[in-house]
Amino acid sequence: MLSFKIIKLDIFQSYFFGETEFRNDKYKVNIQNQRRGKVLKLPFEIKSKKERMIVRLTGPKDMFVEDYLVYQGESEWLEIDSDEITYFLADHQDQCDTIEIVIE
Repeated sequence: MLSFKIIKLDIFQSYFFGETEFRNDKYKVNIQNQRRGKVLKLPFEIKSKKERMIVRLTGPKDMFVEDYLVYQGESEWLEIDSDEITYFLADHQDQCDTIEIVIE
């Protein structure tokens, strides 16, 4: 599992943009609705046996939201396109502290 610590996550008109930390490296993150379908792109290449991965945002007191997203390779940022995650963040933006990605 990959675990990104959320440093900052700001809301804009229809998306969230911020910064995360993974193994002492900082990466930009963009979370938006499913204009391109359910999409996951990572700021580095990974090898996975599965095309779809669980992406979960967590916070204190067992709070979480998750969705199955299609891994579409490497990008400059961590990109998450999910209606479910985006709508949840609209109400719980300041309560999430981690992005977890389950890789098989």
